[in-house]
Amino acid sequence: MATSIALSLDNLPSDPLLLVLSFLDFRDLISCSFVSRRLNELTGHNPLWKRLCQKHWLLSEADKTHRGLAWKELFREFYADLGRYIDYYSTLKKAWDDLKNYLNQKCPRMIASLKEGVREEELDTIEAQIGCSKLPNDYRCSYRIHNGQKLVVPGLMGSMALSNHYRSEDLLDIETAAGGFQQRKGMRQCLPLTFCFHTGLSQYMALESTEGRTRSEIFYQCPDQLAQDPSAIDMFITGPNFTEWFTSYVDNVVTGEYPIIRDQIFRYVHDKRCVATTGDITVSVSTSFLPELSSVHPPHFFFTYRIRIEMAKSALPENACQLDSRYWKITNANGNVEEVRGPGVVGEFPVMTPGKVHEYASCTTFSTTSEYMEGHYTFHRLKNKEEVFDVSIPRFHMVCPPFRESMVRSSSVSEVSAPYDDENSSDTDDYEEGEMRGMNMADPGGRCPRHV
Repeated sequence: MATSIALSLDNLPSDPLLLVLSFLDFRDLISCSFVSRRLNELTGHNPLWKRLCQKHWLLSEADKTHRGLAWKELFREFYADLGRYIDYYSTLKKAWDDLKNYLNQKCPRMIASLKEGVREEELDTIEAQIGCSKLPNDYRCSYRIHNGQKLVVPGLMGSMALSNHYRSEDLLDIETAAGGFQQRKGMRQCLPLTFCFHTGLSQYMALESTEGRTRSEIFYQCPDQLAQDPSAIDMFITGPNFTEWFTSYVDNVVTGEYPIIRDQIFRYVHDKRCVATTGDITVSVSTSFLPELSSVHPPHFFFTYRIRIEMAKSALPENACQLDSRYWKITNANGNVEEVRGPGVVGEFPVMTPGKVHEYASCTTFSTTSEYMEGHYTFHRLKNKEEVFDVSIPRFHMVCPPFRESMVRSSSVSEVSAPYDDENSSDTDDYEEGEMRGMNMADPGGRCPRHV
């Protein structure tokens, strides 16, 4: 009869055990280290902690060499300082690194406006100063990496310009944000995240689930102009929490979704389907919602759209042409249609030659939560003015962000459709630098591919 062999950890070779341990997170590794002397030795294996340092703290071999520590000690050092943020740190640190690398190439002057991260004690002091229960951990984590930016123009959180309107939002440092902490009725326990010098506009974060808001929710405040009570505040929601709000913005920037114009970030959104080519000419459209010029009560939603007209480089010189007029067909969420015709675009009659690009911005406002526009431009050939042809403008949708309505109001207002086409503004003009109901989602009114 064969002799039975009792298996134990001491009898197993190291390699398979290390392979098993490599699937464990740091908490499980530490627990295993107390099981036996053998496991205590194996859980100290440096490659196990190298993986965890790279995963949670984004550390490299260069970081290890610079600090002169083994991987396990390096993990322990970072955990002692940033352990409470371990669920957020790698995500936010990567977003910051990606943003800085991109801006360093595209608009480096913004890098100089970033502030160094704050210490843990400073965040504790701010919590005590404003009297909130706790700042969200992801918000605190981001401010350990960078304490917002200096108050400069342009702001890190994006710009928008029309001929008579300019907005550029700074990401506030924690001290300035604390100075704007709100305790007034309608905005209790709200901390500003951004600020625009030109409009006074801020995005706020709710620090408590009060007055119908959800803790950590981020929004633009929108006073209810039809309510008698000034504390009636509607909200345009921009993010469910700091991490999603910040990382989605960074993703739009570094993927080129938000264009860099005149060395600053413009928050236009381009749907890749919003492109139409007629002959040698291609027209594409991007859009942006302007919360500072919009309201829920009365329903008034303001969008700007940017149009790019380009003639192919391969076009024949004799195909050069000039834009004469525009035609728009505007359809709102109720299905009401309005047609608009007019000469030129924003007062201009651009000439298109091979390789030429003409861009301009205009705006529209409407009283339903969405609308779409489509139409065409009429051109004539320069060599033969009698030769007239139309160039298609692709259908593009404008959908307001989700919003919450205030219950503190004395009356309601019915929606009245009032879209208009205002092509007398351009973002290429010069400017001076220096208690609540549930959430409402925009009625799509057809194919609405995305929210701004």
